[in-house]
Amino acid sequence: MKRYLILGDGTVFTGKALGADGHTVGEVVFNTGMTGYQEILTDPSYAGQIVLFTYPLIGNYGINDDDFESDRIQPMGLIVREACEAPSNWRSTKSLDQLLKERGTVGIQGVDTRAITKRIRSGGVTTGCICDEVEVGQAHLSATQRYDDTDFVMGVTTREPYAWGREGKQSIGDPRDTTRPTLVVIDCGLKFNILRRFWRAGCQPIVLPASASVDEVMAWKPDGILLSPGPGDPKLLGPVIDTVRGLLGVRPIFGICLGNQLLCHAVGGDTYKLKFGHHGSNHPVKDLITGKVTITSQNHGYAIDPSSLDGTGGEVTQLNLNDGTVEGMRVVGADASSIQYHPEAAPGPWDSRPYFFEFVEKMTKAK
Repeated sequence: MKRYLILGDGTVFTGKALGADGHTVGEVVFNTGMTGYQEILTDPSYAGQIVLFTYPLIGNYGINDDDFESDRIQPMGLIVREACEAPSNWRSTKSLDQLLKERGTVGIQGVDTRAITKRIRSGGVTTGCICDEVEVGQAHLSATQRYDDTDFVMGVTTREPYAWGREGKQSIGDPRDTTRPTLVVIDCGLKFNILRRFWRAGCQPIVLPASASVDEVMAWKPDGILLSPGPGDPKLLGPVIDTVRGLLGVRPIFGICLGNQLLCHAVGGDTYKLKFGHHGSNHPVKDLITGKVTITSQNHGYAIDPSSLDGTGGEVTQLNLNDGTVEGMRVVGADASSIQYHPEAAPGPWDSRPYFFEFVEKMTKAK
């Protein structure tokens, strides 16, 4: 069956149906990763967006029961050149198309993904609609609120606190390992593998909603605090920024992705929107303190304005070697630091995994 992708400038691409019936609207971004589509599809940072994969064949190793990064598909839709219909992998339980149908996610295949990517690179990210009828899609496109004006964090954060243990997610009332340092996570769009890595590094994660206040965070007697990744513009998250500001200097703080931007705003800095964002598993980042270069996995559409940190106590610690954007910062005298990329390798390289152990070591000393 024919399906259409309509971009914000009115351009229409014709392809074939993938996934569920219906239509969907979101900000169209491209991801350059060759693998990891299951993790990307369940990454809460993609809420409100339609993901286009630049790699031409997606789904060749199928879908398994272990690589979900949240409890649902997070992007609004999916665009691929070709979706594999006969996946081959010993862990595979279903195809990509079957997963999208089960979860009610609308997708399109058979379009020129290279042409769409080049259009986004030259013109910037744009709103798009995947639909079965052009006129219907155009109407929905014009009626949808702008991505930049929408707070997606409160739609993806946990509703209730929970703990993470050896077997994964568990009730907050279940027995926990009290010998481990306690890490309180402010969930703005958390990926499960971040919790897995911190557990394996030796701490006890406690996950709280993004709406948690300073008092609610401190009630858990944390030895450290994690500011999680998440979707959307950090400037829309005033209450979360206020909470982070109130926690500065009280306990060691580590931020990842959106957490990096929240830390920036907490000290009085500013952020701006990138032209087409960083979405992929191959971004080189240089640590300005050690001189070390790591290959990183990234997924973000906003970045820190380095000049805005002047006089705030915030210092830039890492830079992207592709475009010079800020990839890390620290707050002098507050034992708070952050990185813009994803160290949990889901998907992506393992280069930055040591950050988990380094922060747990800080927490252990604090404990």
